[in-house]
Amino acid sequence: MVENPSLRAPTGSEIADWVRDRIRAGRFVPGQRLVEVDIIRQTGASRSKVREALQRLEGEGLVQIEEFRGASVKNASLEEVRQIYRARVALEGICAGDFARQATPEQKERLCAVQDALDRCVEDRAPERFGRLNVEWHRLIVEGSGNSVIADLLQRLNVPIHRLLFESFYDDERLRTANADHQNMVKLLLAGDADASEQAMRRHIEDGFVTLSKIESEFYR
Repeated sequence: MVENPSLRAPTGSEIADWVRDRIRAGRFVPGQRLVEVDIIRQTGASRSKVREALQRLEGEGLVQIEEFRGASVKNASLEEVRQIYRARVALEGICAGDFARQATPEQKERLCAVQDALDRCVEDRAPERFGRLNVEWHRLIVEGSGNSVIADLLQRLNVPIHRLLFESFYDDERLRTANADHQNMVKLLLAGDADASEQAMRRHIEDGFVTLSKIESEFYR
């Protein structure tokens, strides 16, 4: 989405998507100001639509709007992150069970392809690529569950967590540990073992929060 007089102006929803994607990709980081005139210049949106988008994102918990200071990317506290992870444990656990029960052969094939790419990331020691593929791996399981309500809830829960470099979150040991979890879950998912898949996903996400908590304590020590 770029400024182009020949194209229609984007809607508030489209601008919200544009900002949200950049937050999740780390192009807009926690604490960074979101300057309306910059967004207008880059997207071709009207000021009213940009403000509508920022208010929408504030409601989602992604953006903070302060009087006299404007909008900025919200920084989540560790307690907020803990609550997000608790919700993810339940929701993604359900999705893993449903994926095992009803995913199509095509969806299973796509998951295996992403898992193969994750395996190569471990071999290549490529933490940033692993991080991006990890998001896709989880997304495919949610999609394969067929539960659009949970998919929407998880999207709203994806509040930016303290912006740690993937090199910190995924060092060599953490890469291998996280990927071993993935490999085990893929076997369970392909075998159609719904109960074991749900429990494995729950443990995986719980372990992710434990790891994040340890990194935070090391980072601020």
